[in-house]
Amino acid sequence: MEAVAVALQILERDGPDGLTMRSIAAEMGIRAPSLYKHIEGKEELEALLIADSLRRSGKAMHDAVASLSARAGRRAALTALGHAYRAWALAHPHLYRLATGGPLPRERLPTGLEAWAAEPLVRAAGSQERARAAWAFAHGMTILELDGRFPPEADLNAAWESGLQALSR
Repeated sequence: MEAVAVALQILERDGPDGLTMRSIAAEMGIRAPSLYKHIEGKEELEALLIADSLRRSGKAMHDAVASLSARAGRRAALTALGHAYRAWALAHPHLYRLATGGPLPRERLPTGLEAWAAEPLVRAAGSQERARAAWAFAHGMTILELDGRFPPEADLNAAWESGLQALSR
């Protein structure tokens, strides 16, 4: 859908403050009221962007474990997933924040998308509960890094490695 692609470009370029129905319409060359023929409102737009984020970040997670050998263990899989998660989030900070901040509008997402995106982590972690703990670690580290909350001298690569090793035990 063109409106979602345009919204994504605006979000990545201008951040969340630049993402308005008016800016999307202007970029599409239409008047703002006409945009509502394509999208029912900002809530639907955000859900479509979150779905796009789940597809794109989920693909990065699937690709990260697909590149491992069949004999790779939990540590290798969790490390690959952690690196892929961090890299994706740092490359798309505004979309990451939109997709992970606040309640997830599950009722507006395509059926099965959330489970598909989480599947590599659930498999690598060995259970849904361990996957949730791993995701909480990865999200916490990521959001703190994006917010500049670590001291300048902090070795974030070492912190990630330490956390991923602890989770893979």
